[in-house]
Amino acid sequence: MLKHKVFLHREVILGSLVALLALTGCGGGGGGSAGKGSAGPAVIQHVVVILQENRSPDNLFHDPVLMARGADLASSGTNSHGQNIPLTPIDLGTSGSNPQNYDLAHGNPAFVSMYDGGKMDGADLILCDPASQCPPNAHPNPQFRYVNPSDVQPYFALAEQYTFGDRMFETQQSGSFPAHQFIIAGTSAPTATSKLFVSENTVPNNEPAGCIAPLTETVMLIDQFGNENSNPPMYPCFEHPTLTDLLDAKGVSWRYYAPSAGDIWTGPDAIEHICQQQTINGTLTCTGPDWVKNVIIPESQVLQDIPKGQLAQVTWVVPDALESDHTILNDGSGPSWVASVVNAIGTSPYWANTAIILTWDDWGGWYDHVPPKVVNDAVSWGSGFIYGFRVPLVVISPYAKAAYISHTTHDFGSILKFIETTFNLPSLGYADASADDLSDCFNLTQTPITFQKIPAPLDADHFINYKGPHDGPDND
Repeated sequence: MLKHKVFLHREVILGSLVALLALTGCGGGGGGSAGKGSAGPAVIQHVVVILQENRSPDNLFHDPVLMARGADLASSGTNSHGQNIPLTPIDLGTSGSNPQNYDLAHGNPAFVSMYDGGKMDGADLILCDPASQCPPNAHPNPQFRYVNPSDVQPYFALAEQYTFGDRMFETQQSGSFPAHQFIIAGTSAPTATSKLFVSENTVPNNEPAGCIAPLTETVMLIDQFGNENSNPPMYPCFEHPTLTDLLDAKGVSWRYYAPSAGDIWTGPDAIEHICQQQTINGTLTCTGPDWVKNVIIPESQVLQDIPKGQLAQVTWVVPDALESDHTILNDGSGPSWVASVVNAIGTSPYWANTAIILTWDDWGGWYDHVPPKVVNDAVSWGSGFIYGFRVPLVVISPYAKAAYISHTTHDFGSILKFIETTFNLPSLGYADASADDLSDCFNLTQTPITFQKIPAPLDADHFINYKGPHDGPDND
């Protein structure tokens, strides 16, 4: 028997959501209107969320064009000794003349160190690993780096042409596992009524995660006041409504493209009513109908589905390790991967009514100079809740504001709220309830932007024909 308690069943969740849709007048059909002030047929009919890995704006978008337009991007930072440290370049991947072959801690303790009560001067206290690639052996000031612009030109091209957000915050104060729960549900709480949240990645390392994790695997919990060690860890399988349930109840199609089933980047595997785990041939396996129908493995299948006219109305796209931008794991192909997905949509009929939201799941331990917002919302979080650090945001659409810098505060709940607004869905009541809906990133009455293909070193065929393993991180 699994070492967790199921508090809600799929039928109860979907029944409650259907009733809520009826009460709010949200009948069937998949249409809706994105943003504010739109009328007539839906302008946005497809939403694609591309979630890359572990970068801050100061680290990834050292773009003079964006800076000249007023994007809040720093070229230096302050360490715990009060010293001003210039940000210096490093390659995106693990190859090249200056390879990025170390990782930085980015769990809650690292957040606390860098945040330092809002002073943002503790990045130098973030741990670096492995020792051979970290001070004093190598890479002085490893946290104070920016990615070589030549490595990320596709990202710059997207951000310069469409909308770049310089106030996008990860909702959680740690790493990937909780981030990928927030991006599908607006929460990492174990249950619908819990006041605790998953705060870290799963332990031990190198294990499948979610509801198909070994029974010895656990995850830490944190309260809204930042107390992480006062509650016992739990098995990493949760039960509460997600955005996919709202979509199912409304008849809106969705797909989640992921590298593997038991990955910490595969958010649905940690939701019990989606996974519906069974032991098959001695292995815990997700078997639920939503899982079988809508969770697509490997992630590269999205590049074949789009040309076939099989893009769902709501789509999440999660990379494998090589194309992820994740420190020490990626091979530098992330910008080409994202460009391939965007180009596939941009050169298809879907472009006319699609919004692509590109963001990163957490800051990865890199320096960022903007302190996260303190949220005083007694309903969703409680007074004094602090967002995690900034992550980059690029909004790509024929109706995205062109060459625009959004200074509006967004978080992962904003993405959910945008989808809820687009498809006329009720709120989940989690991070989406208090978030904005990305309205400032769109002008639905503008002349639609004509798509221009994004140049990239690798094209879609590279990812479609890749024969190696499609893996996420071991556990980072």
